Amino acid sequence: MIKKRLPEILLLVIALLLLLFIGLRPVGENVYDIDSDLDEKMDSVQQNLLYGIVVDSLIAERHQVENRQNLSEILSQLGVDMKTIDLLAKKSVDIFDVRKIRSGNYYSVLSGKDSSRSLQYFVYEKNATDYVVYDLRDSVRIYTGKKQVERKLKQASGVIDNSLWMSMKEGGFNPFLAIRLSEIYAWVIDFYAIEKGDQYKVIYEQLYVDDEPAGLGRIKASWFKHMGEPFYAFYFVQDSTGDYFDVEANSLRRTFLKAPLRFSRISSGFSHSRLHPILRIRRPHHGVDYAAPTGTPVHAIGDGKIIKASYSGGAGNYVKIKHNGTYTTGYMHLSKYGNGIKTGKYVKQGDIIGYVGSTGLSTGPHLDFRFYRNGSPVNPLKVESPPAEPVDSNNLERYYEFIKDWRKKLDNIAIPEQMETDKTF
Repeated sequence: MIKKRLPEILLLVIALLLLLFIGLRPVGENVYDIDSDLDEKMDSVQQNLLYGIVVDSLIAERHQVENRQNLSEILSQLGVDMKTIDLLAKKSVDIFDVRKIRSGNYYSVLSGKDSSRSLQYFVYEKNATDYVVYDLRDSVRIYTGKKQVERKLKQASGVIDNSLWMSMKEGGFNPFLAIRLSEIYAWVIDFYAIEKGDQYKVIYEQLYVDDEPAGLGRIKASWFKHMGEPFYAFYFVQDSTGDYFDVEANSLRRTFLKAPLRFSRISSGFSHSRLHPILRIRRPHHGVDYAAPTGTPVHAIGDGKIIKASYSGGAGNYVKIKHNGTYTTGYMHLSKYGNGIKTGKYVKQGDIIGYVGSTGLSTGPHLDFRFYRNGSPVNPLKVESPPAEPVDSNNLERYYEFIKDWRKKLDNIAIPEQMETDKTF
């Protein structure tokens, strides 16, 4: 009889066990609620972290370094003895040079909540993201850290009336975007020949630290209409290296930069007969004069070997670079040379070779820039420079697919007369 009813007995036992298990759990409890509670607790812990330090039992104060204030003075005012200050300075030699503490930068003081308010941590912020922690508890410990950086995509657009810089500024955008754009298009657009009515659209990263703007990130895509011709630029990474390419997958880089200066104006062009401003006689001026303030950096427009770096009569302080068997460039009237610039040195495109001046026969600070092809002077503004390597053929399909969305975003950006500022995607 028992054998016959064995299956029923087993089912009854299982049912009782299930009821017992359910009965042991609080009514209405759900396993997901437990996870949710845990997440909330973890979030609470995260919220009480400052510079990676749990500050539940600490008092945090943030201050700015005053003019000519140093670490020793700051810590002394906080009650740290000179022996400890000396130890901190010695221990931080390989981590941070305390002599580089700058006025205006922030520092935080983390003290105990007890009656003595003893200093537990001193944190110096080197910049918006990087900081140095001085742990003053049981044994002195020094280490560096980095704040979390949030990146948000922003857009800027406008029409140039005076200059790209002023257009950015008047539109309410970060004017340093103008510098970034000029660097991207330096090989294909002469920014000294920007025309009224030229247009631009930019999609870029705005960096935030602690919900505060902390500078510009990378320009992801841009469009610049110059003299009626549109120039697209897309940032694309291949073989772990990123660069800017156009809609046809060609690199925006060229063998030579369009100009050796950034943000200046052309005061005199290439001519076979120009009235010399000092000699008052007509003679060839086989170069382009860029008027700029004294001390403005002058960049090598291409890789090459310096074949001359010396004072040269009317040319003043002069640098001449041989780029290859065909092309040579010259840079005149420099106020001084760049670091390490001398005859025989090899330079890379963009290296600072000197600074604008007015040495030699000159009426004011400017750069007289010369371009030679096979030893004969040519107009620098009319030199066509071959492009660098395009997108690799193995990556073409991926590239064209990649830029579809970015191009659509750019094309959808309007250029109103009254621009919307600080728009976020």
